[in-house]
Amino acid sequence: MIASPCIDVCQMDEASGLCLGCFRTLAEIGAWGAAGDDERLMILAAVARRRADAGREPEHDTPA
Repeated sequence: MIASPCIDVCQMDEASGLCLGCFRTLAEIGAWGAAGDDERLMILAAVARRRADAGREPEHDTPA
C-alpha cells in the first residue's frame, strides 16, 4: 500500500485549490482512501510536479 502524502498541515489555498501541506486537491484527498495503487501513484506524480513548480522539496518521514 502506498502511504498518503499528508503531513498534517491541512489548510486549503483558496487561490490554487491545493492543500498547503500535501499539494493535493480536495478531490484527490477525498479519493485517496478508495484509490488503488495506480491512482495513488498518479496523484503522487501530480503532487511532485506541483511541489517542484512551487520550489518546495518533498517532505521526508511523513505520517501516513
